[in-house]
Amino acid sequence: MISEITNETTVVLQWGVVIGASLIAALGDLKERRIPNALTFPLFVVGLIWAAWSGGMAGLAEAAGACALLALPYIILFLFFGGGAGDAKLMGAIGAWLGLRQGLTVLACVAIAGGILAIAKAIAQKRLKFVLTSVYISFFGFLLSLFTHRKMQFADEQIDIKQPGDLDIPYGVAIFAGVCAGGGIVWLS
Repeated sequence: MISEITNETTVVLQWGVVIGASLIAALGDLKERRIPNALTFPLFVVGLIWAAWSGGMAGLAEAAGACALLALPYIILFLFFGGGAGDAKLMGAIGAWLGLRQGLTVLACVAIAGGILAIAKAIAQKRLKFVLTSVYISFFGFLLSLFTHRKMQFADEQIDIKQPGDLDIPYGVAIFAGVCAGGGIVWLS
């Protein structure tokens, strides 16, 4: 009985921390268009400490693996397409708190939420065709650069497709939405 209460309390604490931190990140990203290290670094460190305390070395190893796995897609986006590094750091810290199983659920939910948010913004700005074409070109250019070991180059290096009020989205909002959806899925399962 006590272990059940402790386990339930542990899950509530983990998800409370992750939901709270992602809410703070979303609000900050909306206001300042960045997710600060002052949030992500302590979240990451305390997540690793929590994992080691609650699961020993196995818990720490799982937290580190989940951290790397959840951050990896956002690191790739940052390196190749200029996405925000704060997104990668926040997702890594979330992985440290949630571990692999719950972290993968959140990763899928965040990706879906990000896609929905991006499509909604593209529709609102009447640029959906442009966005879908750009994604298609970027995706195949990325694959081509991986397989040919060459940097992506475009016919006119001077081209700048960014415009004022462009399609940049505060991805902290998608992370918060995905964390909430992932928490709901985990809670119901």
